[in-house]
Amino acid sequence: MKPATGLVRQHTVLLASAFIAIELLVVLAFVWLVMLPLARRSADDLAGLMVLSAQTWAELPPATRPAFETELRLRQALRIQPDVAGVSQAEWHPPFFYLLEEALVRRVSPERHLIRTTDAAGDDWFWARLPAGGGTLAVGLSSERINSRPLAVLLIGLAAGLAVAVGLALLLARRVVAPLARLEQASAQLGQGEAPALLPETGPREIVALSRRFNTMAVQVRELLSARTTLLAGVSHDLRTPLARMRLALEMLRTQPSASLLDRLERDMELMDQLIGNVLDLARGLAHEPATPVDLAALLQALASEHSTAACLVQVRCPPCVRAVPALSLRRALGNLLQNALRYAPSCPVELVCEQDGAECRLGVLDRGPGIPADQVEAMFHPFQRLEPSRSPKTGGSGLGLAIVRELAQANGWRVSLSPRPGGGMQAWVVL
Repeated sequence: MKPATGLVRQHTVLLASAFIAIELLVVLAFVWLVMLPLARRSADDLAGLMVLSAQTWAELPPATRPAFETELRLRQALRIQPDVAGVSQAEWHPPFFYLLEEALVRRVSPERHLIRTTDAAGDDWFWARLPAGGGTLAVGLSSERINSRPLAVLLIGLAAGLAVAVGLALLLARRVVAPLARLEQASAQLGQGEAPALLPETGPREIVALSRRFNTMAVQVRELLSARTTLLAGVSHDLRTPLARMRLALEMLRTQPSASLLDRLERDMELMDQLIGNVLDLARGLAHEPATPVDLAALLQALASEHSTAACLVQVRCPPCVRAVPALSLRRALGNLLQNALRYAPSCPVELVCEQDGAECRLGVLDRGPGIPADQVEAMFHPFQRLEPSRSPKTGGSGLGLAIVRELAQANGWRVSLSPRPGGGMQAWVVL
């Protein structure tokens, strides 16, 4: 299989070909519409001057003809003599002389081709036999009089254009390929599990957008890998304690069966089941759930009824509001926030609030508990992070509640925030 051509080479060939094609079209248009009309007019004027010079020479007295010839040679680069012997220009000659031949044919119908001679100084002369005074005169013009080189100019222009086109194509291709090469290298590193350096978000708009997307993806992958490591470490750590208690209880049951030991085994199994359920909830946070119309007031009332106790009443403030949302995901997120509020503020009233502002809807869980220091709010959204440092289930949960809320928010396009509540406590908001 033939290997694919590099992007630099493809762009160079394509841009160079397009540049040269445009240059050729411009040159052809300039030659056809500008140079050719001017050359024909110049050839016609020169043919008229040659005919007029021959007629004037024939009409002058013989004594004055040498002076006229000298003046004509010095000022017009033309020569007159009775006849000339040389090489007929049947072969190719510069393009202007074809136009001169056509102009002379239109005026006097002489021989079709000019005659070329070379003088003692090595200069080429082109002669035409013209009728004058009842006879024929040879009128010649020096090749130096027609010193333009249109073909040379054309070739030089094409060569310079090709050089500029290739250089510009290489520059443009490398400007495109260089960011793609960095992206390819960074993607390979990311695929191998490494953490590549973020790409510079500079250059054309499309490259900037592509680099920004990759950087966002790289950061998300890095966070997912970190969360996976933290999740595995946290699960293994939190399962080790109940497993140790269960092993001890089983050893004691062999020698002394006891109902209290069985109760302890059941409590440890419930704790493990709860921890595993939280981990599964965190994993399911990224699952897609279709949106359905939900009465938010009814949803908040249902959550308040489930979690209210005699010691702590959950209050609801929500006007009639129906929104198309993933019902289970929203219920799980608000339930986790409500459980946190009730756990850390058990004797204080907790409020479930719904506020609308145009197309935006905010659902809040407000408490009057001890709150969270501002410098630790972001850390609380990480898996297995708890404000209370011990791992005892009596003093706190597993540390997965807020992590699950954030995963649900990211999966459904919501915004979640924690901030101090005026007057004390915390307020957690989910913005739909």
